[in-house]
Amino acid sequence: MSVDLRHIYANKALSQIPRLLSLLDRNPYSPTYGCFKRTYWLDKTVDFPDALPQFGVLSLSLVYTQDFPDNQYKDQPKVLEWILAGMRYWTKIQHRDGSFDEFYPNEHGWTGPTGFLLYAMLKSYMLLEDRREFPHGFKDEFFLSCRKAADYIIKWDEHGVLANHHAMAVLPVYYAYHVLKDEKLLEGYEKKLAEFLKYHYIEEGISSAAQASQSPGWPADRSAQRVGWSLEYDGADPGYLSATVSFLGKVYKLNHDERLKIVMQQSIEFLSYFVYPNGFYAGSMGSRNTLHFYPHGCEILAPEMPLAGRVADRMLESLRDGQIVPAEIMADRYFLYRIPEHLESFIDYGERVKEAKLPYEGDDFQKVFPKGRFYVQKKGDAYVIANAAKGGVLKVFNGEKLLLSDCGIIGQTVQGEVLTSQWIDPDFTFKPHGNGFSVSGSLHRVPSNKIFTPLTFIIFRLFLLLFGWHTGMAYRIKGLIRKLLMLKSDRAPVIFERTVDLKGDSVHLCDVLEIEGDLCFHKLQLGDEFFVRYVPQSRYFQSQELDCKGYVLSMQDLKRLNEEKNVVINRSF
Repeated sequence: MSVDLRHIYANKALSQIPRLLSLLDRNPYSPTYGCFKRTYWLDKTVDFPDALPQFGVLSLSLVYTQDFPDNQYKDQPKVLEWILAGMRYWTKIQHRDGSFDEFYPNEHGWTGPTGFLLYAMLKSYMLLEDRREFPHGFKDEFFLSCRKAADYIIKWDEHGVLANHHAMAVLPVYYAYHVLKDEKLLEGYEKKLAEFLKYHYIEEGISSAAQASQSPGWPADRSAQRVGWSLEYDGADPGYLSATVSFLGKVYKLNHDERLKIVMQQSIEFLSYFVYPNGFYAGSMGSRNTLHFYPHGCEILAPEMPLAGRVADRMLESLRDGQIVPAEIMADRYFLYRIPEHLESFIDYGERVKEAKLPYEGDDFQKVFPKGRFYVQKKGDAYVIANAAKGGVLKVFNGEKLLLSDCGIIGQTVQGEVLTSQWIDPDFTFKPHGNGFSVSGSLHRVPSNKIFTPLTFIIFRLFLLLFGWHTGMAYRIKGLIRKLLMLKSDRAPVIFERTVDLKGDSVHLCDVLEIEGDLCFHKLQLGDEFFVRYVPQSRYFQSQELDCKGYVLSMQDLKRLNEEKNVVINRSF
């Protein structure tokens, strides 16, 4: 690909700097000078300063110190003042234990926000110190805050496995060692890396579906492709996997740790299957439904891994064409991540030394990843990818055209419960076969969509003020919240089986439902884009949603299901 597209990184990022600066309290006479939480210091609609927006310091540090096309912020004295104001405010809102809050007061968040912010501040310090522009009189206070944050990250973790957060623990702790030169921080880096590696799974894509159905373990053919993915709650999430690659890449740039490089290479091999022929990426195929793509890790490895360069190129084209979720439609909380990610990708744009092909661009193949329970097949112009772990979430392409995006089965009972097949359940039965697969199991109850009322919000805040000040209690509170909002689900007395077959130029889909209890459905739908798990960085609109259609059961089909307790729906594409 022509390097002419490299400027897209910078253009997309720089276009968001006015929005970023509008979030910042730029009044040096204000008690909240340097705060990036506009709804706190100006709108007065929130009651505490969410620390995560201070991540904006890194974006300002990059545009102040680095050369980008049409960069009006380079060497601007005011920008330097705002960077330092943001850093000082960051030290001001830190808890005594070294942590910071993001979603609620006394949260004592782990790597998100504490890890993200520590990396942003240390990287910003390095950029300013290289120019001898970091104030000497602020160093002691700043280094103390950095050390407290690093110690907190090393000591604690969080409920539920989010591997990208463990990778984010590796990143700032190593940067803290790099800046502060304390061997205990290097020990902390080794500890955090070991913890991350526990959640990185290596498996070999089995080319024979028959072999996969006979043995759920490793294939006998050791020449099979080795890929890697990292656990996000209960499965693989390609969106967050790209974040993991990015975070580890930032460390690899400094220390060239071969362990990081191997994980990055394995992860890029895996995530390449989720770069779709129509230019979109990931989404409902992952355990957390995320659509974002972090390119920095791919750019770092591009000179030595051609596939990394090809993935980055295709995603750069998608960024240009609006097929990757752009920063401009993201909430203030999350667009902050996109700016430095793209700026650093511009800076570290890697030389493309050899050509490589994405899976959908190559020869026909069939791959099964038993541990992750993914099925991928290319046959002529058809590209089929499915996550059996999520009940058979499926995408079908013909060339660059999306024919089907099917997120599974979802319905509502007459009692008001919402049931779905789109839930990761280790008891689902996954059976690959000659030209397709089947998956079966029980539908799951979707966790209720809990909304605060004024009364419950007051009670929640009082509870946090009374008990959240204690780090250990805050840890337990967050674990409970995650369980209630994201992970808790019960099986329902409804059995489903989904069978997918590639026949000639078409894909045949058969769904069977059987009710084993007394419940009745009020409405039921197969397919279309829908999401049931609570994930803040998901559910952004993409234009491909307009091409997706679900199959809503007719009144006749519903009556048959409720009375005869079973129904069979066949569809072809």
